[in-house]
Amino acid sequence: MRMIMQVQFPIEPFNTLVKNGTAGAKIKQILEAIKPEHAWFGERDGKRGGLFIVNIDGPSDVPRLAEPWFLTFNAEVEFRVAMTPEDLGRADLDSQGKKWA
Repeated sequence: MRMIMQVQFPIEPFNTLVKNGTAGAKIKQILEAIKPEHAWFGERDGKRGGLFIVNIDGPSDVPRLAEPWFLTFNAEVEFRVAMTPEDLGRADLDSQGKKWA
């Protein structure tokens, strides 16, 4: 299942890792391990953050994806289901509307 994984980094330890020159290498190591389909970095709520598209086979995949961020950066990690237009089409919203209207 395709998921959107949102990661938010607290100011520390991230600032310290940037100052000592290890933040980039640690991010690269994590990305190589989790192999996101897409990865973007930017600001979120005034803090550094990342947005990744990942595929999971089941709930047991969540620790494999989240723990590197938790343990390396003390990050907050959230997961959301992501659907393509084709996925949404297979949801058959018209029949749901008739059933629940």
